[in-house]
Amino acid sequence: MTVYMKDYQVESKEGQVSFVDITKNVKEAIKLSGIEKGTCTVTTSHTTCSIFFEEFTHDVDENGTEFLLLDMDECLQKIVPNHDSKDIYRYPGEKHYQEVESWPDVDKWLPGGDRTKLWNADAHIKSSIIGTSETFVVRDNKLAVGVTGYVYFVDFDRTRQRKRKFTVTVMGE
Repeated sequence: MTVYMKDYQVESKEGQVSFVDITKNVKEAIKLSGIEKGTCTVTTSHTTCSIFFEEFTHDVDENGTEFLLLDMDECLQKIVPNHDSKDIYRYPGEKHYQEVESWPDVDKWLPGGDRTKLWNADAHIKSSIIGTSETFVVRDNKLAVGVTGYVYFVDFDRTRQRKRKFTVTVMGE
Protein backbone atom coordinates (compact mmCIF):
# COMPACT_ATOMS: atom_id res chain seq x y z
CA MET A 1 0.00 0.00 0.00
CA THR A 2 1.15 3.52 -0.83
CA VAL A 3 0.49 6.57 1.33
CA TYR A 4 0.72 10.08 -0.13
CA MET A 5 0.23 13.30 1.85
CA LYS A 6 -0.01 16.89 0.64
CA ASP A 7 -0.55 20.02 2.72
CA TYR A 8 -2.47 23.04 1.49
CA GLN A 9 -3.15 26.51 2.86
CA VAL A 10 -6.20 28.75 2.59
CA GLU A 11 -6.94 32.18 3.99
CA SER A 12 -9.92 32.93 6.18
CA LYS A 13 -11.59 36.34 6.31
CA GLU A 14 -12.33 38.56 9.27
CA GLY A 15 -15.97 39.30 10.03
CA GLN A 16 -17.53 36.34 8.26
CA VAL A 17 -17.53 32.56 8.23
CA SER A 18 -15.03 31.58 5.52
CA PHE A 19 -16.10 28.79 3.18
CA VAL A 20 -13.49 27.60 0.65
CA ASP A 21 -14.08 25.13 -2.18
CA ILE A 22 -11.04 22.81 -1.97
CA THR A 23 -12.23 20.23 -4.51
CA LYS A 24 -9.47 21.11 -7.01
CA ASN A 25 -6.83 20.65 -4.31
CA VAL A 26 -8.22 17.23 -3.38
CA LYS A 27 -8.35 16.12 -7.03
CA GLU A 28 -4.81 17.41 -7.56
CA ALA A 29 -3.45 15.45 -4.58
CA ILE A 30 -5.15 12.27 -5.78
CA LYS A 31 -3.68 12.70 -9.27
CA LEU A 32 -0.19 13.42 -7.88
CA SER A 33 -0.40 10.38 -5.63
CA GLY A 34 -0.60 8.01 -8.59
CA ILE A 35 -2.93 5.82 -6.52
CA GLU A 36 -5.54 4.09 -8.67
CA LYS A 37 -7.81 2.71 -5.95
CA GLY A 38 -8.07 3.38 -2.26
CA THR A 39 -9.20 6.19 0.00
CA CYS A 40 -8.57 9.89 0.36
CA THR A 41 -8.94 11.62 3.72
CA VAL A 42 -9.01 15.40 4.04
CA THR A 43 -8.27 16.79 7.51
CA THR A 44 -7.66 20.05 9.31
CA SER A 45 -6.07 20.40 12.73
CA HIS A 46 -7.63 23.80 13.50
CA THR A 47 -10.24 23.68 16.27
CA THR A 48 -12.54 26.25 14.65
CA CYS A 49 -12.41 24.72 11.17
CA SER A 50 -14.16 21.84 9.44
CA ILE A 51 -14.03 19.78 6.27
CA PHE A 52 -17.32 18.70 4.69
CA PHE A 53 -18.86 17.33 1.50
CA GLU A 54 -21.79 19.07 -0.16
CA GLU A 55 -23.38 20.00 -3.45
CA PHE A 56 -22.00 22.92 -5.47
CA THR A 57 -24.95 25.27 -5.91
CA HIS A 58 -23.77 27.94 -8.40
CA ASP A 59 -25.61 30.92 -6.85
CA VAL A 60 -23.50 33.19 -4.62
CA ASP A 61 -23.94 36.31 -2.51
CA GLU A 62 -21.98 39.57 -2.84
CA ASN A 63 -19.04 37.99 -0.93
CA GLY A 64 -18.92 35.00 -3.29
CA THR A 65 -20.40 32.54 -0.78
CA GLU A 66 -22.72 29.91 -2.22
CA PHE A 67 -26.37 30.05 -1.15
CA LEU A 68 -26.43 26.52 0.29
CA LEU A 69 -23.39 27.32 2.44
CA LEU A 70 -25.08 30.51 3.67
CA ASP A 71 -28.17 28.46 4.52
CA MET A 72 -26.00 25.95 6.38
CA ASP A 73 -24.42 28.74 8.42
CA GLU A 74 -27.83 30.26 9.23
CA CYS A 75 -29.12 26.87 10.40
CA LEU A 76 -26.07 26.37 12.61
CA GLN A 77 -26.56 29.87 14.09
CA LYS A 78 -30.03 28.82 15.25
CA ILE A 79 -28.57 26.07 17.43
CA VAL A 80 -25.19 27.73 18.13
CA PRO A 81 -25.60 31.53 18.12
CA ASN A 82 -22.68 33.70 17.06
CA HIS A 83 -20.39 34.74 19.90
CA ASP A 84 -21.13 38.48 19.69
CA SER A 85 -21.14 39.20 23.44
CA LYS A 86 -19.12 38.09 26.45
CA ASP A 87 -22.40 37.02 28.08
CA ILE A 88 -23.41 34.36 25.52
CA TYR A 89 -20.79 31.72 26.39
CA ARG A 90 -18.60 30.89 29.39
CA TYR A 91 -15.55 30.56 27.15
CA PRO A 92 -13.15 32.25 27.24
CA GLY A 93 -12.85 32.64 30.98
CA GLU A 94 -10.47 34.88 32.87
CA LYS A 95 -7.79 32.17 33.22
CA HIS A 96 -7.79 31.64 29.45
CA TYR A 97 -7.45 35.38 28.79
CA GLN A 98 -4.54 35.52 31.25
CA GLU A 99 -2.83 32.52 29.64
CA VAL A 100 -3.09 34.03 26.14
CA GLU A 101 -1.88 37.41 27.46
CA SER A 102 1.27 35.66 28.76
CA TRP A 103 2.24 34.28 25.34
CA PRO A 104 5.25 35.90 23.62
CA ASP A 105 3.27 36.49 20.41
CA VAL A 106 0.20 37.84 22.23
CA ASP A 107 -0.55 40.42 19.53
CA LYS A 108 -1.19 37.59 17.06
CA TRP A 109 -4.07 36.40 19.26
CA LEU A 110 -5.16 39.67 20.88
CA PRO A 111 -4.30 42.50 18.47
CA GLY A 112 -3.95 45.67 20.51
CA GLY A 113 -5.07 43.74 23.61
CA ASP A 114 -8.58 43.30 22.16
CA ARG A 115 -10.11 40.46 24.18
CA THR A 116 -13.08 40.22 21.79
CA LYS A 117 -10.70 38.49 19.35
CA LEU A 118 -11.12 35.39 21.54
CA TRP A 119 -14.90 35.41 21.31
CA ASN A 120 -15.13 32.29 19.19
CA ALA A 121 -16.84 29.67 21.36
CA ASP A 122 -19.46 29.33 18.62
CA ALA A 123 -16.76 28.49 16.08
CA HIS A 124 -15.35 25.72 18.28
CA ILE A 125 -18.79 24.20 18.84
CA LYS A 126 -19.79 24.40 15.14
CA SER A 127 -16.51 22.78 14.13
CA SER A 128 -17.12 19.96 16.60
CA ILE A 129 -20.58 19.40 15.14
CA ILE A 130 -19.47 19.34 11.48
CA GLY A 131 -16.15 17.57 12.07
CA THR A 132 -12.56 18.08 11.01
CA SER A 133 -12.27 15.42 8.29
CA GLU A 134 -13.95 13.62 5.41
CA THR A 135 -12.96 10.36 3.74
CA PHE A 136 -13.64 9.54 0.09
CA VAL A 137 -13.21 6.62 -2.30
CA VAL A 138 -10.45 6.86 -4.91
CA ARG A 139 -11.24 4.99 -8.10
CA ASP A 140 -9.19 5.10 -11.32
CA ASN A 141 -6.91 7.77 -9.78
CA LYS A 142 -9.91 10.09 -9.31
CA LEU A 143 -12.13 11.39 -6.54
CA ALA A 144 -15.17 9.08 -6.74
CA VAL A 145 -18.03 11.54 -6.19
CA GLY A 146 -20.94 12.69 -8.31
CA VAL A 147 -20.87 15.69 -10.65
CA THR A 148 -22.22 18.13 -8.05
CA GLY A 149 -20.22 16.73 -5.10
CA TYR A 150 -17.65 19.21 -3.80
CA VAL A 151 -15.28 19.27 -0.84
CA TYR A 152 -15.27 22.37 1.36
CA PHE A 153 -13.07 23.84 4.06
CA VAL A 154 -14.77 26.20 6.49
CA ASP A 155 -13.39 28.42 9.22
CA PHE A 156 -16.23 29.35 11.56
CA ASP A 157 -14.02 31.83 13.46
CA ARG A 158 -14.99 35.34 12.37
CA THR A 159 -12.65 37.17 14.78
CA ARG A 160 -9.68 37.73 12.47
CA GLN A 161 -8.14 36.89 9.10
CA ARG A 162 -5.71 33.96 9.20
CA LYS A 163 -3.83 31.43 7.15
CA ARG A 164 -5.32 27.97 7.71
CA LYS A 165 -4.09 24.53 6.68
CA PHE A 166 -5.53 21.22 5.63
CA THR A 167 -3.96 17.92 4.62
CA VAL A 168 -4.99 15.48 1.92
CA THR A 169 -3.88 11.88 2.59
CA VAL A 170 -4.34 9.32 -0.18
CA MET A 171 -3.86 5.62 0.61
CA GLY A 172 -4.14 2.63 -1.66
CA GLU A 173 -2.60 0.94 -4.66
